[in-house]
Amino acid sequence: MARDVDTIQAEIERARDALAVAVDEISDRANPKAVVARGKQTIRTTLDDPKVKYPLIGVGVLIVALIIRKIFS
Repeated sequence: MARDVDTIQAEIERARDALAVAVDEISDRANPKAVVARGKQTIRTTLDDPKVKYPLIGVGVLIVALIIRKIFS
């Protein structure tokens, strides 16, 4: 069965639009500024989690206490 020209052109346009969306998505993912922004957001989210936040605070206090003890010993 032969397809008519209008059908073929419509398919080409849909494929072109899909390809443009894919290229835009790839360029956004590969953009260094976007990568850094996503990394910062991931770190902030992780550090705001109480399961991570409070143990880190405890470790920091312990390190400061050890440094002070070493200075005054």
